[in-house]
Amino acid sequence: MSIKKKNNTYWFTVEGETEQLYLDRLKQLINTTDAATHTVTIERKVEQRPTKYAKTITVIGKTKREITHWFDYESSEPEHVTKFKNILSEIKESNKLGNMLKYHPGYSNLTFELWMILHKTDCNFLTHRDHHLRHINRAFEEEFTELDTYKQRSNFQRILGKISLDDVKAAISRAKNIMQRNEENGLRLLEHKGFKYYSDNPSLTIHESVERILKECGLI
Repeated sequence: MSIKKKNNTYWFTVEGETEQLYLDRLKQLINTTDAATHTVTIERKVEQRPTKYAKTITVIGKTKREITHWFDYESSEPEHVTKFKNILSEIKESNKLGNMLKYHPGYSNLTFELWMILHKTDCNFLTHRDHHLRHINRAFEEEFTELDTYKQRSNFQRILGKISLDDVKAAISRAKNIMQRNEENGLRLLEHKGFKYYSDNPSLTIHESVERILKECGLI
C-alpha cells in the first residue's frame, strides 16, 4: 500500500492568466510524479496590487504565510519603471501589515515570456517585450503571429502541455546562469525599498520560488 504524501501549500499573486495557468501546470507535474516527496497545493490569484491581497489575508496559527508576487519589468520606459517600483513599494508595505505575513517579489525582465522560453532554450537579449514571440515560436515549435494569440487559454495550455519537470529544472538552471552572468559582467544591481533587481535584460527572480517548491518536494 502506498504511503500518503504530506502536502505543502504555496501562495502566489500574479499579473495575468498565463502565470496562473503555469502554476496549475507546475502543480500537476509535481503531483503526478512518484519522485516527489510531497504533493502541493498552489493558491494563485490574479491581483496586481500586493497590498490589496495582503489586506484580505487572515493567518490562523503560528506558521507565517509566505506569498510570492510575480510581475514584469516591461521596459525602461518611465511609466514601466514607475509601475515596477510601485509594486516593490507595495510588497514592502504588505510586509508591515502583520508579523505572520511575508511577501516576496518574483520579477521577469522582460515579461513572463522570458521564463517560458527558458524551459526550452537560452535567451540572452531582447530589445522589446513584443520580441519574445519569435523565441516562443522557435522554442515550442509554434507559428503564432501575435502575443495575444499565444496567450489565448487553449493555445497557452497547449504550450504548457509541452513542458515537463525536466524542462522546469532546465529553466531554473538557465535563469540562474543569467543572473550569475549579469553579476560576472559587472551589471549594476539596483535597489528599491530593500529589494534588488537588474534593469538590464534578461534578468529574473521568478525561478527562485519555483526552485524552492521543487526542493521542498525532493525533486532537486
